[in-house]
Amino acid sequence: MTNLDIVKNTYEGKTSEENGKNLAKYVAEDIQWTEAKGFPYAGTYIGLEEITKNVFSRLGSEWIHYQFSPKQYVAEGNTVIAIGNYTGVYKKTGKGFEARVAHVWTLKDSKIIRFEQIVDSKTVTDAMTK
Repeated sequence: MTNLDIVKNTYEGKTSEENGKNLAKYVAEDIQWTEAKGFPYAGTYIGLEEITKNVFSRLGSEWIHYQFSPKQYVAEGNTVIAIGNYTGVYKKTGKGFEARVAHVWTLKDSKIIRFEQIVDSKTVTDAMTK
């Protein structure tokens, strides 16, 4: 399986649960996951447990239909970039949004060792305010 195939498997499953299982299968134990400065869940988290607690659990509980829709992939060596859009509705405000985003994945020996989010976070934070 190529690095591109591994990354695609984290997005293109039939359900978000399938995507999560695929991610868990390919992440390194000490993966570094960075959510962009200005994003509501900004920070760097180490390991899948920290990522799940600080990012995925919050996305699942605070948003309706929050998702990333990849439109393009760029792969070279150990780096894969997924470019697309976030969409969702913030539960507390009922406001929806769409934001342009790029995810930069770094892999080593078929394991994901680093993730960095680059996003227009203003549209996200606007949806979170009344």
